[in-house]
Amino acid sequence: MGLLDGKTILITGIITDASIAFHAAKVAQEEGAKVIITGIPDRLRLIDRIAKRLPQEVPPAIGLDITNEENLGELADKVRELAPEGVDGVLHSIAMAPRSLMGPDALPFLEGPGPDAAKSFEISAWSYASLARAVLPVMNERGSIVGMDFDPRTALPYYNWMGVAKAALESVNRYVAREVGYAKKIRSNLVAAGPIKTLAAKAIAGTATDDAKQLNMLNTYWNGASPIGWNVDDPSPVAKTICALFSDFLPGTTGSIVYVDGGASHNTWFPEEGDFGSLAK
Repeated sequence: MGLLDGKTILITGIITDASIAFHAAKVAQEEGAKVIITGIPDRLRLIDRIAKRLPQEVPPAIGLDITNEENLGELADKVRELAPEGVDGVLHSIAMAPRSLMGPDALPFLEGPGPDAAKSFEISAWSYASLARAVLPVMNERGSIVGMDFDPRTALPYYNWMGVAKAALESVNRYVAREVGYAKKIRSNLVAAGPIKTLAAKAIAGTATDDAKQLNMLNTYWNGASPIGWNVDDPSPVAKTICALFSDFLPGTTGSIVYVDGGASHNTWFPEEGDFGSLAK
C-alpha cells in the first residue's frame, strides 16, 4: 500500500529533472498516485522529454501559462479529459522575478521597478489563487493544494523582491485555505524548503565564480545551522513532505507552512571559518 494509492495528483513547475516538482512527481508515483503534469506552452516538448525520466509514463503535459486567463479557463476541462475521476492534489511550484529584482545583477532593492515587482507578485503569489480557482471544479472533496515557499521572514541577500513575493504567497495561502476549505473541505498548505540545487537557486546566485562561491557559502551555512544536517543535492525530503501533505495523514492541517529545511531557519549558527557575513554586502 502506497501513501497515495488511488489518488490523482496534478503537478506544475517541472523545468528540469532537478526541479523539486519533478521529484515530487517521482515520489507521488512511487507512492501509488496517478500523475498529470502541466508546462509552459512553448516548452511542452522539452517538458515531455524530461517527464520520460519519471518511474511511470505520464500523459503529455497540459500547456499552462499561469498568467493567461484563457489557459486557466481551459485547465479544468483538459484535466477532466485525462482524469475523469477528478484530482486529489495539486502542486503549485511556480515563481519568477525579473533579473532587475533578484540575483547578483539585480538593481539595489530600493530601486526595483514597480512593474517588475508587480510581475513577480503576479507569477509567484497571485498565481497560487488563480491556480486554485482554475482547478477547483475538478478537485475532489478533502483534496490538498500545496505550494512551494522559501522562508521570507528575514531579508536574504540576492533574494530581494522575490522574498517580498514569497511573503505575499504566505498570505495568499491563508485566504486560499479559507476559500477552498469552505467550498470542498480542501486543504491548502505551503512547504518552505531549504536551498536545493535547482535552476531557481542558480538564478539567485548567478553563474560567475564569485556568485557560485556565495551560493556555496549559503549551503555551508545552511548545513551548519541545521541541527540534523542539510544536503542541497538531495531534494527527497522536500518531495516526501509534499506527498505527505497530499496524503490523508494530515487531515486537520490547512493554511499552514511546513518547514523542510533541517531546522536551519529556526536556528542561528556562526561558522568557525569563512566569511558568511560577506553575503550581507
